[in-house]
Amino acid sequence: MDSLVLDIGGQIGALVITTGPDLAEEEIEISPGLDPAAKRTHNVVHPRRDRDVVRAYAAVFPTVPAGPYTVWHRDGSPYQVVTIHGGQVTELTMS
Repeated sequence: MDSLVLDIGGQIGALVITTGPDLAEEEIEISPGLDPAAKRTHNVVHPRRDRDVVRAYAAVFPTVPAGPYTVWHRDGSPYQVVTIHGGQVTELTMS
């Protein structure tokens, strides 16, 4: 599978959002807390491969301070709130 380096520990975690192929190369945005006006961070959904076979589609946020985050739909509406824990990888499947 593709190699990723996650810089987690202390109060820093990571977020991995898996999707279907329909979101390949699309940006996914997250923002801290529940405020729709909060500054957003984005990452692109990439195919994750094992040799030549695509095993998953995922956007990876490798360094996220602990706390709640809103994950946003492409249309700008909130999708779900996730909680990032320091030293851990939080996973979300976005359909």
